[in-house]
Amino acid sequence: MSFEEIFDESYNRVLLATPENTEFFEAFYQRFLRSSPEVRQLFRNTDMAGQRRMLKKSFFSLVAFYASGAIDNVLRRIAYIHSARELNIKPYLYDLWLECLIDTVKAYDPECRDEVELAWRLILSPGITYMKFGYDHF
Repeated sequence: MSFEEIFDESYNRVLLATPENTEFFEAFYQRFLRSSPEVRQLFRNTDMAGQRRMLKKSFFSLVAFYASGAIDNVLRRIAYIHSARELNIKPYLYDLWLECLIDTVKAYDPECRDEVELAWRLILSPGITYMKFGYDHF
């Protein structure tokens, strides 16, 4: 089975799982906000329901970037908005973002094991690298 297939199956499982009746992306943001005072400060005036909707949309752009190697308008816009020129989201925060996402996957995917974790990391890494690169280049 390819890493893409492993990721797809895991993603479907996390969307179906509802530990403590908390939707996956909501649980991720709860974890991410707890991870750092800096993250909490960045999200202090954010409509979190809207943020979760935006994450779902941008998440598909990260996956599409892995699959196609092409940067879509959504990913390009998000990278620009997160750049030093706009929201000034520091590149190291993407590493924290990914670790919180992986921890959430582990909580929501009962079949999460090393190869599932690796699949998530491999699928999302190209897009995260693009976002980090965009910090100084937009």
